[in-house]
Formats: sequence, structure tokens, C-alpha cells
Amino acid sequence: MSTEILMNVTPTETRVALIENGILQEVHIERQAKRGLVGNIYVGKVSRVLPGMQAAFVDIGLDKAAFLHASDIVNQIEQAEGLVRGTMPVADIGQLVRPGQHILVQVVKDPLGTKGARLTTDITIPSRYMVLMPQSPHVGISQRIEDEQERLRLKRAAEPYCDDEGGFIVRTAAEGASDDELQRDAKFLRRLWDMIQKRRKSMRKIGLVHEDLNLSCRILRDFVGDEIERIRVDSRVTFDLLKEFVKEFIPELGPVLEYYAGERPIFDLFDVENEVQRALDRKVELKSGGSIIIDQTEAMTTIDINTGGFVGHRNLEETIFNTNIEATQAIARQLRLRNLGGIIIIDFIDMQNPDHRRRVLHSLEQALAKDRAKTSINGFTSLGLVEMTRKRTRESLEHVLCSECPVCAGRGFLKTAETVCYEVMREIVRVNRAYAADHFMVYVSPAVAEMLLNEESHALAELEVFIGKQVRVFSEPMYNQEQFDVVMM
Repeated sequence: MSTEILMNVTPTETRVALIENGILQEVHIERQAKRGLVGNIYVGKVSRVLPGMQAAFVDIGLDKAAFLHASDIVNQIEQAEGLVRGTMPVADIGQLVRPGQHILVQVVKDPLGTKGARLTTDITIPSRYMVLMPQSPHVGISQRIEDEQERLRLKRAAEPYCDDEGGFIVRTAAEGASDDELQRDAKFLRRLWDMIQKRRKSMRKIGLVHEDLNLSCRILRDFVGDEIERIRVDSRVTFDLLKEFVKEFIPELGPVLEYYAGERPIFDLFDVENEVQRALDRKVELKSGGSIIIDQTEAMTTIDINTGGFVGHRNLEETIFNTNIEATQAIARQLRLRNLGGIIIIDFIDMQNPDHRRRVLHSLEQALAKDRAKTSINGFTSLGLVEMTRKRTRESLEHVLCSECPVCAGRGFLKTAETVCYEVMREIVRVNRAYAADHFMVYVSPAVAEMLLNEESHALAELEVFIGKQVRVFSEPMYNQEQFDVVMM
């Protein structure tokens, strides 16, 4: 599988596209004014403790107070005894923190919608091969490394660097890495942690202690280990920065890193711009003629599959099965592309055959195996729906690129011109009863004005007879369909 990374960098925005076999799979966007906070370490001040929620709100210098749950606070007893996290019952939040206390915290989830950032006191600092855990004196090995011998070798290699000051998680990228490379990583992380601690001691107030890498460097750090064929960057400044970063931390990516100086915009190479545009639509067309409909709601994301124009060749059951199988591939891609997370409910077309259900689930699991975000599939419910979750740390593509519609305020639909006509007439009757007026002037949108003067003209005439006053209709081009004003004269 050929993998290519495209980076489009401007002074205000960095966009990264991950291309697999010529097809866009992931898009990452970071704006300078709204940089993601995940991975950042802050000194925060506990502003409120909520025993009923077993949580605390922490001021870290952002617009909204961040959220810290009791389960995300490292238990000092666990730490002292060297116990595995979560083996002891979660202590009461009132015993763990108090209002006005200054604590060192790390952001694990960006502020999403109306919610503030999610915090933890269990600090982790990632590097290329290893992740430092200052509060845990253990060695952990990535579950994606399956070879038992390799797991054992890596554990032995990492153990000498663990002490009371902290332990390490060995990342997937470390598979096949030499002992010297692991040592270099461990020393770098120790130096970084010492620097963070010094910075914390010197700080007199709340604020940022350590900021995670920018998007372009972070992508290279996290995607190392994949077979990357080419990394193209369209900014000379960023290219030079990445060259230095790669030289120091990821030397094997040096040959594949190149500066793109072409005339065409870099995102036009694989039709990325159009693909991003299509990723904002509700409907995704399948090659067979079927389609999937994706709706993001406050609580969850729902996905519906339709056969559409696909009629199949043999029988209905086979047609349904083939459409569902094709949909699993499209769903897995769309989840990555749109960066959808949280609870996801998939409404596959009803299948009577249990074997077909099993194969569709297996196909979905296989398609999601390439996803870096952690996913969990719970199988079919009694209603024939598939429940699954996908870890969410950053805003979805739609929430990054779009805002609420000012006309419908997020409803997604408008009142019909007919509905507004009847509302206008009711308003005229109400105003007429409340106030003494000689005649009325009505300002409405062009579509409503046309309906009042044509299809509903008889109803308007009857209204004039009923109230005994003249009603004049004026078209206001700047009004949206639901807007109107009734003026008394």
C-alpha cells in the first residue's frame, strides 16, 4: 500500500492530507489562531469542586474552565505503592483536590462545542519510539506489536531507563528499533521532563508550561512506522524546519521528504479540495448506486445505508448483502476523513441471514483496522443496528470548517412560504385587536410576497374584509424566508 502525505502551509493555516493508494483518507487542519490543545501541559488553578459529579473545574487560562474528573487524577497512594492505575477505588474528589489549589495538568480532549477541555494529572510525553509517564514507574508495550519475542526484547531494552521518577510506554513505531535509538529517545524525554519541572517551579501563576509540536511535526512523529512513499511540502520555510526535525529525530524519513514547487496547488494533485468539499455533504454515493447518509447530532453520529439505484442481479438478500459490504468500506473511510468520534450508530439494511450479518461485521472490523483512532464495535442490537464508538480527541472536520447556519440556527430546514403567509395573517389579526390602526404594511421575503399576492390573495382579501382595513404587501430582498414585519399606519 503506497502512502503519501501532502502539506499545504500558509501563514494562517496548515492542512495535511494522507493519501493511500491515490485516495484521500485523512485530513488534518490546524489554524494558527485556534491551535489544538491536546498534549499541552498547564499549571491550572482549581476553581470549583463538584462532589455530585466527582469532578472539578480547573482554570488554565482559556475562555472556558477545563474539566477534570476524579478518575483522571493520579492517586498518590497508587503512585507510592507502585500499583497499576485503576486497581484502587477512585477516591472522593474532595479528598483529591481543593478550590484554589495549583496543579499540573495535561489536555486530553480539545474543547468541543459547548464543553471545555478535558484534563488529566496523569502526564504523558510522547517521542518517536517511547512515551514518558512521569507518574508510573513501569514499562508498557504497544498492543499493536504482536511478536512475543520482540515485545520481550523491547521491554528489556526499556527497563533500565525506568525508575521512581517515571516509566515508559514503547510505541508501535519502535518495532525493530535498536537499543541505542531507544536510549536516545529515553534521554531526550528525561531532559524534556526536567525542563518542564523547572519551568513549573519558576511559574507564579496559571498558564502553559509545555506545548505539543505543531501539526506538520506531529504528523511525522505519529505516522512514523508506516510505509510512507513521499512527503510533499509546499512551503519552503516549513520544509526547512521539517528537514531539521527529521534529521534529528526520524532520519529514515529524510529521503522521502521533498519540497513541492509546482504551479498547481498541492491539494489539487489528488483532487483533495473536492474530496474535502464532498466530506461536508450528508450523502455519500456508493459505486454500486447505493448511498450512505451521515448525520452528526449532539449525542451521537447516525449512519443510514440505502440501496438507491442498485437493484442487483440475483435476489434481494444478495443485493442487500453486497450493498452493506460496500458500505462498510465507505463508512470506515468517512469516519477517518470527517474525524467523527463518540457514539456511532449504523443502520445497515435489514439482513435475515445470520451469516451475512457476521460477514458484514467482520468486513467493518477489517476496514476499521487501518484507523489510528481506537474503535470498538458492539455488534448488532435487537433492532438490527450496529453500535460502535470511536475515540474523539479533536473537533470533527465539519465543526472545524463550518459554523451554524444563521437562517435556520442549526435546524437544517426552513418554514415553507405557505406557513409564513398564515403566520403573517395571524399576526395582523392579533395586532389589529390590540391596537387601533388605519391600515397595515407587511414586509416579507420575495417568496412569501409572491405567495401572498398570488396563491393566497383570496385569503388576504378575506382578511381585509374581516378587519375592515387595507393590508399592503412589500417584498424585502434582504429578508430570509421566515422573517417578516407588520407595521401599523
